[in-house]
Amino acid sequence: MAVLPIKFTKTKRDKLAQVLWVLNWISVLTGIILFSLGIFLKVEINKREDLMAEHLLQSVPNMLIAVGVIACMINFLGGKICYDCVDTNKFLRWKLVMLPYIICTFFFTLSVLVGALMCYSMHGQLEEALMLGLRDAIRYYKDTDTPGRCFLKRTVDLLQIQFQCCGNEGFRDWFQIQWVSNRYLDMSQREVVDRLRSNVEGKYLMDGVPFSCCNVNSPRPCIQYQVTNNSAHFNYDFQTEELNLWMRGCRQALLDYYTNIMHSVGLTVLIIWLFELSVLTGVRYLQTSLENVLRQGDPECESDGWLLENSFVETARSNLNIIKHLGKFNQINITNNGDPNIDKPSTAHYGPDNVPPKPLPAAS
Repeated sequence: MAVLPIKFTKTKRDKLAQVLWVLNWISVLTGIILFSLGIFLKVEINKREDLMAEHLLQSVPNMLIAVGVIACMINFLGGKICYDCVDTNKFLRWKLVMLPYIICTFFFTLSVLVGALMCYSMHGQLEEALMLGLRDAIRYYKDTDTPGRCFLKRTVDLLQIQFQCCGNEGFRDWFQIQWVSNRYLDMSQREVVDRLRSNVEGKYLMDGVPFSCCNVNSPRPCIQYQVTNNSAHFNYDFQTEELNLWMRGCRQALLDYYTNIMHSVGLTVLIIWLFELSVLTGVRYLQTSLENVLRQGDPECESDGWLLENSFVETARSNLNIIKHLGKFNQINITNNGDPNIDKPSTAHYGPDNVPPKPLPAAS
């Protein structure tokens, strides 16, 4: 029994072909949109690649770019096919191409769905990449004279100002690293020397943060040194001064930023997938209805169109049998100790009496 059969008249077939021609050209535009989303996502990730560890974050934008290019090519061909299918005679030139085209389009549509799901499943990879990348960026914040790291101070400061964040998980991350270079420490001061000697690794640690952590909305001048020392500042309690420093960590700020982008891109790709699926469904109905017209031999007659000629179970069973037969096609039935010719009668001719000659005696 056919799956979702629909009866088509000549007028309905022609209108379906015309509508699909228009929809395929719209699908070319959706392919351009997919390509553009991939480029946009790639640019956004590359903007802050210095703050991310090396993970497979480029897989999603690369896939969207590839799917967008393929969408343009497939739908351009589909528009040409649907345009010719208005004339039954022109359909004959595409008859053998349409089924492979539909199969390829089905797998392409499936890849669009995979791209949408990948946008929603990148949260874990993105979080780990940001956590490791920001940890290293903060660690090398002071290395303004080291080649390959001299730009990190500016990058981190701009990040904290733009996203109104501080540190990796929070402002206390700066307490655990030396973020002031030794070239800017006055070694003649006893306090500096004692602080360096008190640390096992010889690092200059303090309860201070860079200027970029200061909250511009704070009603008082920013307190960025001796942040946890209430007695060092007048009328100050660091546990209640929430407006003095940005409280949110930069990892969470960036994660929220990229998650919103990923969800927006994923939703757009999901809508495009539904549109492509509807176009594929229409092309399948057009193909089956036109093939039934050719079977009946009357271009003006009514014809049935369907998604599957048999039920899902029967179609799956039939395809499995085809695959099994293809696997056995080149196999040889080897029996009787592995000799495939043991049971075959000899076709050699030994003369009129058909008696094989005696073997020659061995030379002495």
